[in-house]
Amino acid sequence: MQVSVETTGNIDRKMTVALPAAQVDQEVEKRLKSMAGRVRIDGFRPGKVPFNVVKKRYAEATRYEVVEKLLGATFQQAASQEQLRVAGLPEIDLTSMEEGKDLEFVASFQVYPDITIAGVETLSITRPVAEVGDADLDAMIETIRKQNKDWQETDRAAEVGDMVKVDFDGSIDGVAFEGGAAQDYSVELGAGRMLKDFEEGLVGMKAGEEKVIEVAFPEGYHAEDLKGKTAQFKLSMKQVRAPVLPEVDADFITKFGVESGSVEDFRAEVKKNMARELGNAIKTQLKQQVMDGLSDLHVFDIPKALISDEIRYIRDEFSQNTGSSADNMPDALFAPQAERRVKLGLLVGEIIRQHDLKRDQARVDAMLESLAATYEEPAALMDYYRGNRQAMQTIEAAVMEEMIVEWVMGKATVTDENRSFDSVMNPGKQQAQA
Repeated sequence: MQVSVETTGNIDRKMTVALPAAQVDQEVEKRLKSMAGRVRIDGFRPGKVPFNVVKKRYAEATRYEVVEKLLGATFQQAASQEQLRVAGLPEIDLTSMEEGKDLEFVASFQVYPDITIAGVETLSITRPVAEVGDADLDAMIETIRKQNKDWQETDRAAEVGDMVKVDFDGSIDGVAFEGGAAQDYSVELGAGRMLKDFEEGLVGMKAGEEKVIEVAFPEGYHAEDLKGKTAQFKLSMKQVRAPVLPEVDADFITKFGVESGSVEDFRAEVKKNMARELGNAIKTQLKQQVMDGLSDLHVFDIPKALISDEIRYIRDEFSQNTGSSADNMPDALFAPQAERRVKLGLLVGEIIRQHDLKRDQARVDAMLESLAATYEEPAALMDYYRGNRQAMQTIEAAVMEEMIVEWVMGKATVTDENRSFDSVMNPGKQQAQA
């Protein structure tokens, strides 16, 4: 086998391969002979068809089959011979396959980039430092109470936070539109599930009252025929219910698995969960900084095949998470995320390889236990993961990412920053207020 490789770009290669004619012809001959005892041709008894007749009828099709099989195997052998790390499938141009002539083809493909991990010492990482204070704990318990609130009918006017039941009938310029009417429709005022004008129009109404309001549909509204238009809604208030928060008593507490029913034990359990979530949030923010830093430091070409594969994976993720198909969405919509994922995957893999980082089984076990602690039946979840290799690999990958973060932080400049619990848990809220 003769092989020549041409570099046509940073990671682009073109490889010309020639396979001796004798090797191909022998394989074709071998297959044809094995067929001779099995084929049925009119005018000949089974197993008695002359070889020259078999060859004349089946030689061309058999050659195509042999060549197709040899192309893949030969390319892999040639790539291995030339020590090429091929990324994705090659585009193969078959230039010669005639009997008695060498099998020749040209393969165009991309290889994995050569990556040198450097400059990590120049990174600056800000590490959030926070704790769960009494005020944070009180606020969380209040949130839990609100999440478990009940509703009590009232004869007062509706306020933000109330649950109301209303009949409405909408129209634009006197013409009703699809989805513009309903009876006994429940709305939690202030939850933002309805248009702002609609919810504000309900505030101040008592059961039995009626009125007409105007509601402006935004330009970005999902229904094309309503974008930017103003509708008139006739409202008829049927019921107003005020929220009633539960008391933090033994009955309430035992619902959350604190069997003692003690307020002190309940607060301790909530605080423990908050501390765990705080730790996870800090880890996530540190990981984001590290990965952003690594990505900015390293510039290299990314194989198109890897990006295409990742786009398909993200598309499947989108479909599973939303319950709607993403097949008709353009690749360009997912490409930036796919490119970032592939780039970071290559960087992480290279750091692991170059610095010989090994999986720490104790850390894998600890992470699995931490994950299981958030579920009602921790032991069952741990058994599931340990019995499912694919699921376990997600835990192992997360541990390796933690080790990468620690490795980078050990070389980078790390500055501690005192932060509040809320600012760490809701970084988007802090940025919006800045």
